[in-house]
Order: sequence, then C-alpha cells, then structure tokens
Amino acid sequence: MNMILIAVVSLGAIGLVSAIVLYVASKKFAVYEDPRIAQVAEVLPQANCGGCGFPGCSGFAAACVKAGSLEGKLCPVGGQPTMEKVAAILGLKAEASEPKVAVVRCNGTCDNRPRLTQYDGVRSCVVANATGGGETGCFFGCLGYGDCANACQFGAIRINPQTGLPEVDETKCTACGACAKACPRNIIEIRPRGKNNRRVYVQCVNKDKGTLARKVCDAACIGCGKCVKTCPFEAITLENNLAYIDPAKCKACRKCEMECPQGAIVAVNFPPRKQRETVSAEIEQPEVKP
Repeated sequence: MNMILIAVVSLGAIGLVSAIVLYVASKKFAVYEDPRIAQVAEVLPQANCGGCGFPGCSGFAAACVKAGSLEGKLCPVGGQPTMEKVAAILGLKAEASEPKVAVVRCNGTCDNRPRLTQYDGVRSCVVANATGGGETGCFFGCLGYGDCANACQFGAIRINPQTGLPEVDETKCTACGACAKACPRNIIEIRPRGKNNRRVYVQCVNKDKGTLARKVCDAACIGCGKCVKTCPFEAITLENNLAYIDPAKCKACRKCEMECPQGAIVAVNFPPRKQRETVSAEIEQPEVKP
C-alpha cells in the first residue's frame, strides 16, 4: 500500500514540476505575433498561389505588416480592391497597381510548326523538356502537354486541341504567375493588360538564327531587326536573335506589327485594320462635283 502511495505521489510531483517548467518555458520563449497579421490574412482571398512573391497569404500578410509600407506589394488575385482593404487595416496607402494578365509567347500551331515525331513519354511538359522530348523541331516553343493548365487554380488556361497551344481566358486570369512558373520553356509571361486591355508583344521565344528558326516554324521571330528600326519609342530590343517589346515603353502604335515579315508580333484586342486596298481606293476616289 505504501509503495502505491509513494508511486502516486512521485508521479504527481513529476507532473507538477513538468507543468511548471513548460509554463515558464512558454512564457520565456513565446513569440509575439502582431494581431494585425491575422486581420490582413482574413481579407486576402486565401488562394495561396504565391503570385505575390511570398509563401501563401499568411506570408504576404506578415510581410505587409512588418514592412510598414505597401509599396511594391500586390495580391494579384484580389487586385486593387483587396489592397485597399489591407491598407485600411494597417492605416497605410495602397499604391495603385497596373492590372496584368498571362500571355502565351508562342504561335507554333500545328499549321505553323509541323510535327516531326510522336512523343510517347509521360504527358508532362517538365518531363518532356528534361528528356529532350517534344514532337517538333523547335526546342524553344510550347510542348502542349498542359502543365500550365494543371497549375492554374482558376481555370483560366486550357490547351486548344486544334492548335495544340494554351489559351488564356482574360476574364478568369488573375496574373498569379502559376502557369508561368509551371512552363519549363518560359513561353508564358505576365504582362500589363495595357490601356483599354490592348497590348502588343512578340509571340515567339525562339533564339535560333533566322534560317533555322524559320525552318522549324513559319511564325518564328527571325531576328531581322526591322521592328527595332521602325519603333519610334525605342520599345523594342533585339538580343540572341529574338525581339522583345518592353510594355513600359510601348505606345501600341502597331508599326512593328505591320513591319514584321513573319507575323511574329501580335496586337491583342485592337479593332480590325482596314484593308490597304480599300484605304487606297478611298484616297484615290475623285470628288463628285454637284
């Protein structure tokens, strides 16, 4: 009986001492968390897409609170309305941000880029790219196996079965960048939507020399430099046989689009151009005197 009593008292004493040690340790090593972090996290969309550049919405909330400024910070899913709510909680100013969208910089459709082989490996762009897979002679263009579509949480991108290329639904795209990160060939770029949702960009990432690029794809940029020379705003640069249009400098005049012999430069959401013949006929038509 005495042994049982001693055991019970001993265990009770050990438990009491352990509880005291744990209590003291919890107080001594407690990490204070600003309650505003939870408040900011609550107004975020909780997509945890990483498009803000931080590990999830909680990481973004903590960064906003600790920085003491919202400059350079944006939740791409929630956009400006969400940032206004964050600013109100923190008593800061929400910097105006330019809306962005994902663009596919490849026009290697089945018609423009003929298939040379049949790929029988894992239907993954990452795997195919790592193993030298793919079915065309272009080692820069889209593989078409849908890693970008699988990465999108918002259903904003899909592979068109007719062209074999991804297509972005602008009404659903949040510019989170998940599709761009998933693409092993970096053909998807997050660009500003542009004024009136209009933008001009080079729909190619092929860095081969002109002859080889044209051989593998009829719509490839051949690095001729005509677009560079014709741009009045110095918005186009040519590097590694590939032209690139800086969205910050581009004024969407579309002169480069008309000058490109390959049709590698595209203008999105612009009204259709008048046919040159029609315009010429209207100019040359004589006035009818009454």
